[in-house]
Amino acid sequence: MTAIRLEEDLSKISKIIVKMADPDIFVWLNRAESAHEQEVSRAATIVADRLCGAVSDPIIRNAQEKRQLAAISEWLDTRGYAQVEGVAKFDNMKPGTYSFRTNVPVVITNEGEQAKVNIPVDVIVMPMSAKQGEIPLLIEAKSAGDFTNVNKRRKEEAQKMAQLKNTYGDSVRFGLFLCGYFDSGYLGYEAAEGIDWVWEHRIDDLQLYNL
Repeated sequence: MTAIRLEEDLSKISKIIVKMADPDIFVWLNRAESAHEQEVSRAATIVADRLCGAVSDPIIRNAQEKRQLAAISEWLDTRGYAQVEGVAKFDNMKPGTYSFRTNVPVVITNEGEQAKVNIPVDVIVMPMSAKQGEIPLLIEAKSAGDFTNVNKRRKEEAQKMAQLKNTYGDSVRFGLFLCGYFDSGYLGYEAAEGIDWVWEHRIDDLQLYNL
């Protein structure tokens, strides 16, 4: 690459960076005066904190989900349920069994055409009292370290519920197992879609699902 071409391309990259940069963090971008050492240090600290959060948040969520599933497993095991793996047909499970991270097929409509896709569900439980052909209880484990992120993701569960109802009817039961920061705005949105929930610190409320 020639020096002229390099200069042109670096200039384009710089313009994008300046355009995307937050002026409340990089306060010197819109002024003639150069950045002060304290301003650069403060901006670097903020960026480093956000980068650490972006890396650590998924790790924390995965660890929390693992703990949540372990809590559900222990609760079910003490009540005589048995875990099964590699469930081929989720609606053909035996009463008194449960499975983790199972794909549930649903029918979706895209541009007037129907297609069958699999949606992952964290926990599937077939109640002891289940009858032949009954749809098992579907549970999604959710944890949150702040209120902001959950309100961005609240439509995910509502979309799953809509797809499940469209495929299996209104009798399908889909609930949430929650830990952390879920405010009334999030809970109200889910309730309006017919989604119920159980708090991790009140795990015995799972009995209300007739388990």
